[in-house]
Amino acid sequence: MAIPALFWLVFASISFERQQIDSSVSIGYGVSVADVDGDGRDDIVLADKDAIAWYRNPSWEKHVIARKLTPLDHVCVDARDIDGDGKAEIAAGAGWNPGDTERSGSVHAFVAPADRRQPWDPVALPHEPTVHRMRWIRSAGAQEFALLVAPLHGRGNVHSAGAGVKIQLYHPPPGIRGAWRISIIDGALHATHNVDPVAWDDDPEDEVLVAAREGLFLLDRGVTRYGEVRWSRKEIVTGPEFPGASEVRLGRGLGGRRFIVWIEPFHGNRLMCATAVLTDGAWRFTLVADDLAEGHALACGDLMGRGHDQIVVGWRAPNAEGSTGLRLYDPRWDGGFDLHVIDDGGIACEDVRLADLDGDGRLDIVASGRATKNLVFYRNVSSTGAAK
Repeated sequence: MAIPALFWLVFASISFERQQIDSSVSIGYGVSVADVDGDGRDDIVLADKDAIAWYRNPSWEKHVIARKLTPLDHVCVDARDIDGDGKAEIAAGAGWNPGDTERSGSVHAFVAPADRRQPWDPVALPHEPTVHRMRWIRSAGAQEFALLVAPLHGRGNVHSAGAGVKIQLYHPPPGIRGAWRISIIDGALHATHNVDPVAWDDDPEDEVLVAAREGLFLLDRGVTRYGEVRWSRKEIVTGPEFPGASEVRLGRGLGGRRFIVWIEPFHGNRLMCATAVLTDGAWRFTLVADDLAEGHALACGDLMGRGHDQIVVGWRAPNAEGSTGLRLYDPRWDGGFDLHVIDDGGIACEDVRLADLDGDGRLDIVASGRATKNLVFYRNVSSTGAAK
């Protein structure tokens, strides 16, 4: 008897073809995905210890954008087409020394050459110490973008205490060169390890989820009756018993309910999920996993084509079983999660991004490995439907 289509959709498993793109990565601090050369296919951009590079899809040939922006390590990168020409703009952070809260850090935007396979021209911008994460976000309407930059610590901060972190927006001039307008959108939180640009409400601008020592927060852009732009900060998950968080992502759950996932404590072992309860606006909390070790990579997306997002999580140190790895968790209606192992021991995961890299309608995975010194493309070859 033929298996009904609905039965197959629910019970089909997910599988990946693993392709190691680069086996000589030094640290692999950060990964981004965007169409760098304008050929209609997303490429991979990597912030490695001493180089910023992009890998051309589908050959994955490596092209170095810049080397040694500062004497200290590169730490973050983001790529996005912000001017509508079909080719991504790229920015990176370097000068990485989390113990130096006075002099460390850097922010660079790049001017692309006519041949984007050649080195790009870095433009150094003003910065706060301990620059750690950056993302291009929609900042004013659907077509205007700015670079969100989040340091790890506030200036002069000692042991995550003292001045708050200045989370800033960098508004680019045409063509990258020239004066950038810089605005502070929040300055009260401490140890802000990661951010997630999200569409929390119906306006065209991005909101920003922040994982910090104090909790999880939403930063939202608003305009006063006099036309003045002001950002507000809303508590999402916090309290005196909150142990701190280092990664945070927003997902679309079963029945359209949003959920938030995070890793706690800082570089911690627990993957947590808060699911919105539609009846009273509260959150239902679930411990998804507690056997990570230095959890450091997190993403949400519908890789299984089920109409709701799954959670991809990676960790970079050997856990109690002696393994590093990458996993996928699929939400169930009973509040639990089904586990799918993506990589067991083949990657000490530092960062992860989701994108449809082969154009087949399914989300794929790109991850960088720290101790394993690799960049890996996990091609989604599942039998379920399209992931978009």
